[in-house]
Amino acid sequence: MNRIFFRFFVLVMLSITAATFVIYFAFARLFGDPLDDIARRQAAAQIFLLEQYVDQAPTDEWLTRLNNVREVSDVRYDLMSLEQAREALGAGQRAELERGAIVLDAAGKSFYRRVDLDGERYIGSQDEVLHAQDLPIDIGQALKMEVLRYVIVAIAILVPIALWSRSHWKALQSLSRMADEFGAGKLSVRAHLQPSDAVYPLAERINHMAGRIEELMEAQRSLLHSVSHELRTPIARLEFGLELLDAKANNPDLSKRIAAMEGDLAELNNLVKELLDMSKLDSARSLQCASLDLDALLRDCCATLPPSTQQVACELAPQLGAVEGDARLLARAVGNLLRNAQKYAQGNIVLSARRLPDTGGVEIAVDDDGPGIPAEERERIFDPFYRLDRSRDRATGGFGLGLSIAQKAVALHGGSLRVETSALGGARFVIGLPA
Repeated sequence: MNRIFFRFFVLVMLSITAATFVIYFAFARLFGDPLDDIARRQAAAQIFLLEQYVDQAPTDEWLTRLNNVREVSDVRYDLMSLEQAREALGAGQRAELERGAIVLDAAGKSFYRRVDLDGERYIGSQDEVLHAQDLPIDIGQALKMEVLRYVIVAIAILVPIALWSRSHWKALQSLSRMADEFGAGKLSVRAHLQPSDAVYPLAERINHMAGRIEELMEAQRSLLHSVSHELRTPIARLEFGLELLDAKANNPDLSKRIAAMEGDLAELNNLVKELLDMSKLDSARSLQCASLDLDALLRDCCATLPPSTQQVACELAPQLGAVEGDARLLARAVGNLLRNAQKYAQGNIVLSARRLPDTGGVEIAVDDDGPGIPAEERERIFDPFYRLDRSRDRATGGFGLGLSIAQKAVALHGGSLRVETSALGGARFVIGLPA
């Protein structure tokens, strides 16, 4: 957010600077060089003395008055040929000199002017130029005054802009914090701004949107929870009815069919249980945090796995220490990853954990030597009910909810779950928990 207002400040400063140059060149184009005007004002006394005292002398006294001025003035007045003056001046200044105008040289602190145009002052005066040097011209000071003037104008513009921007910055910071908390699962958070704030209408719309999202999510959870609970009753009735039917049938073929139907009901019952678990993981309110011994928690996850032909190795770094979290949810996340590895591993599964030295967080990894997961599928495997093509066969079991539940459980702890390629050749699921 600071970057936005820094760029805005830089843009305003550049605009003021550009406006300064535009003003300078526009005035120079329309009214002449402003620096020349400043120099002319500073040399106004010497120009006035020349025009009102020396030039007003009778024809035969012009040189006499010029000499009088030389004696009392600090300015040096010299006569030079017209050709020398032309060589010292630029093309535009030469034209002014030819017209008999005073040509200022601000950098040289001097001015040029022809004595006259028709030789009335003295013989040959039309071919001579009066060159006044050491004029009291100080362009540097004038430039400092101009710069100070523009700085004062810039400050006068920037101060109200800064005050206006500060109120926007604070309001946008509030919206940014609200968005971060809302994205972290705190759906009840809202932005609280004053009606006088410029972004208040935007905040109201964001609050309205957040309220609608919270209502929809709550309705979804409520529907999922209610439907899952309601399904348990007819499932229980069907199980009871199948048991009674199997007891009275005394038919081996029918018993096989009943056993298959009971298996389907058990699968449906497990699906309902997992849906209920999913509905509880959509809010941080389901967390029951406490300090956990991570080493003991991970070893229990390995010990409670169902029997299988794969070898499960538990390679935990020493001194893992404790973490703050919900033991039930973390164990469920790690257990889901281990059971997922059991479905596809050829013979080896490795559960490892270590402390990250740079952040102090914890990294838990589950590796297997199975077929792995294609890179293009790695983002979608955490979607509910999503199953890879090769795992659609019911022989692998599951509903595509295990990885989604694991990801939600880790996210509630502020962590992340990602999938990589394992050194064993299969998939590597990595849980990252913050310090």
